[in-house]
Amino acid sequence: MKKRFSSALALIVLSWFACLPLFAHHGEAAFSSGNKITMKATVTDWYWANPHCILQFDVKGDDGQVVHWAAETSAPASMINAGWTKRSLKPGDQVTITVEPVKNGRPLGRVLEVVFPSGQKVTGGFSSQLKE
Repeated sequence: MKKRFSSALALIVLSWFACLPLFAHHGEAAFSSGNKITMKATVTDWYWANPHCILQFDVKGDDGQVVHWAAETSAPASMINAGWTKRSLKPGDQVTITVEPVKNGRPLGRVLEVVFPSGQKVTGGFSSQLKE
């Protein structure tokens, strides 16, 4: 009986260690927590895929230069609950987007909110970061 318990405990511990990389995937370290940038953007690509959907868009800076951004959203299942579909965006769409940028200053981040020209607002699945 004692041997069975030890084997079961060892299996549970090994399973827990095997799952650690999954928790690391959802880390916050790369993002500038609490920092939000809102931009007028032109959609260039919308990738509806696991583990995160990716929105690529162009933003014209004050100097007239266009900067190409890429931002992740949550997984498609979460996005459906937030009002998104695979066809929510298409290249050329004009939107206002709020992102939480990465710390290193590159044009990368995660989508907090998208506002369509109609005024419809959808979150990127990270609504807890959207709070004022």
